[in-house]
Amino acid sequence: MPETPKPLFSYKKFWAHRFGIAPFLPMSRAEMETLGWDSCDVILVTGDAYIDHPSFGMALVGRLLESQGFRVGVISQPDWHSAADFQRLGKPNLYFGITSGNMDSMVNRYTSERKIRSDDAYTPNGAANRRPDRAATVYAQRAKEAYPGTPVVLGSIEASLRRIAHYDYWSDKVRRSILPDAKADMLIYGNAERALIDLTHRMAKGEKIQDIRDLRGTAFMVNRGWLPDAGWVVQGTEGRGQETDENLPSPFVGEGRGERGRALRSFQRAKTVIRLPAYEAVRDDPVLYAQASRALHLESNPGNARALVQAHGERDVWLNPPPLPLSTAEMDGVFGLPYARAPHPAYGDAKILAWEMIRFSVNIMRGCFGGCTFCSITEHEGRIIQSRSQESILKEIEDIRDKTPGFTGTISDLGGPTANMYRLACKAPEVEAACRRLSCVYPDICPRMDTDHRALTQLYRGARAVPGVKRVLIGSGLRYDLAVRDPEYVRELVTHHVGGYLKIAPEHTEAAPLSKMMKPGMDSYEQFKRLFEKCSRAAGKEQYLIPYFIAAHPGTSDVDMLNLALWLKANHFRLDQVQTFLPTPMALATTMWHSRKNPLKRVERDSETVETARGGRQRKLHKAFLRYHDPNNWPLLREALKQMGRADLIGNGKKHLIPNFQPAGFGSQVSGNRNQGSKPKPRQPVPRRRS
Repeated sequence: MPETPKPLFSYKKFWAHRFGIAPFLPMSRAEMETLGWDSCDVILVTGDAYIDHPSFGMALVGRLLESQGFRVGVISQPDWHSAADFQRLGKPNLYFGITSGNMDSMVNRYTSERKIRSDDAYTPNGAANRRPDRAATVYAQRAKEAYPGTPVVLGSIEASLRRIAHYDYWSDKVRRSILPDAKADMLIYGNAERALIDLTHRMAKGEKIQDIRDLRGTAFMVNRGWLPDAGWVVQGTEGRGQETDENLPSPFVGEGRGERGRALRSFQRAKTVIRLPAYEAVRDDPVLYAQASRALHLESNPGNARALVQAHGERDVWLNPPPLPLSTAEMDGVFGLPYARAPHPAYGDAKILAWEMIRFSVNIMRGCFGGCTFCSITEHEGRIIQSRSQESILKEIEDIRDKTPGFTGTISDLGGPTANMYRLACKAPEVEAACRRLSCVYPDICPRMDTDHRALTQLYRGARAVPGVKRVLIGSGLRYDLAVRDPEYVRELVTHHVGGYLKIAPEHTEAAPLSKMMKPGMDSYEQFKRLFEKCSRAAGKEQYLIPYFIAAHPGTSDVDMLNLALWLKANHFRLDQVQTFLPTPMALATTMWHSRKNPLKRVERDSETVETARGGRQRKLHKAFLRYHDPNNWPLLREALKQMGRADLIGNGKKHLIPNFQPAGFGSQVSGNRNQGSKPKPRQPVPRRRS
């Protein structure tokens, strides 16, 4: 790491710590008065119901600031039609902290086909329409209206993934950074703890937010041409979209080798800013958009990332380098704060599905070095794994046992973004700090990556040994190409922690789409499947793998989807709910979708074209191939197979993909004997995934 950060819990507490710990962070003036508060130092506004648990961002941030001595209030799911509801707790002494919630508000409200969802897992009783579109922007604007002049700080995933100009699937256009639209004073992206604590203490001492410009993981608006101080170097020229060291004019050539040279280059990188193509340029030119996207992703390693700047009209959006990861001790401190581990009492007996899903699970780590192009975890949490200690995790299991109503002895999940990256890291920290790879496991697992799962195996054994715990299940997705490197881990997992089904995500069977996803080939899947079945037999258990697949991912042809359907049929899989690719802001696959260029490689105007299933009919066809067994899909599949010259797959025999008859009440009627054949019956458990 290029620097040693100040430990999270080493700051002198703010004077208001004398008020003590709140049972729940207050959501009303009456609660504030009970606590003896006349005002809040920070008010958090969220699109989710307030659940005081570390899996929910507003609770984690709120309790963390409380541990520093600040009085923190929560405005949950406010009425955004006016500023009145944003005044319910009064004016914050320092700032409003704005988040749309644990999910991006657009992903939360709309399906991949842009249809409004009928429920919301983060709202009491699943009520829909309790948050606006682009909630973080709307909330920030209303907070500014409620108390003009009060600083507004954006955070969490919605803001994090919109920190620069980005393609917006729902409006089908490139939108500006969220900062100018929200009129916010600062955006904290990624894991926000370090920046948030430093910012809050400095503001409490009287610094103005517009003068705080040196915090990692922050973004803000500045005047055109602004630089932090003298000695900075600006690389790249607006509109050219340079994205790598190789095609950037480097002022560092010939600076020497060895330790002295490395130190000098490290210092110079820290004083360098990369100018991305302007918003107006990427809005109008998909190639420049792809170049800007590649540049941002290459500058994502906190060990070597440079600052980025992007013009928006007459002003610039400035992005400082990403935050430094938390240490294990700091992770333990964050997750060990005095959470009530329950929804706020104001909700009464209302059911909140998101709480029901996680109340018996434990988050053991954050981050992911897989780099899957369709996923936003890396862009938000980073590639470096941040793990808690076994002692901290076991203590949380004991708290679940002792404090969470309804606990029957089953821990539903020990995991995180990925089930089995706990404590995995690069064997060479100095190499890790200099690395610019987009994935540590694609196209192959890096030889410097430690794939020893012993720490995780020991954690599983320790969790099972906690008195009162009967079962510990693993619900998070498994990275099976890593798991096969440690057969002892797979044996432990399969013998003790699979509740009949284990979900994994090959995502596709064909090389073309897999290369655009940065996912391993099916050889890794088959290797894991053999090991899984062997361990299941040895344990005397009948267990199944539940594979997930994506339809209509960039780089996927109709033939690719047909081959996947044939693989599913040959392996007796009949998927229930399936996932159609959803272009989310900042993801590399979204760049492919919008620009039809491949940002995994250097982008030029004549470089590789990535075809995508953009039209409604083709997206429906790709989804239909995943559900080839559904009679409602047969008319569309028959038509497509004939157009593809594969009518030989239509018939009533075992070698055919779909029959030539159409049952009454399913899809369109097609001539033929409806009594021939029979409706397929599943021979494997039905994988489920939210569409």
